[in-house]
Amino acid sequence: MELELCDRWGIPHSQFLGAGDGRWSQTDRAKALAFAAYQRAVCEQCGTRSAEWDDEQGGDRFAYVTTTVRCPGCELIAHEQDQVPEGPDGYGVRIGLVPRP
Repeated sequence: MELELCDRWGIPHSQFLGAGDGRWSQTDRAKALAFAAYQRAVCEQCGTRSAEWDDEQGGDRFAYVTTTVRCPGCELIAHEQDQVPEGPDGYGVRIGLVPRP
């Protein structure tokens, strides 16, 4: 989680820990590169990595089970998306959520 925040904020890990002055040390760069490699290995669809499923890499073919979650926000967006017209009138239309005043 720490490296995820560092990536989002664009700061070296040492600065996040309160030990750095904002310059990227060799260790900070190695951590950032390792985190980037880890992120590239994560499936965009399901959020897992292939190694988690591979016995030869210490994983388990049955490492995960499915679950169904209903998000009221996603449900509302999907309902509104059904109202967007097909074709040119609907091009570029995105449905989002904003807090009620």
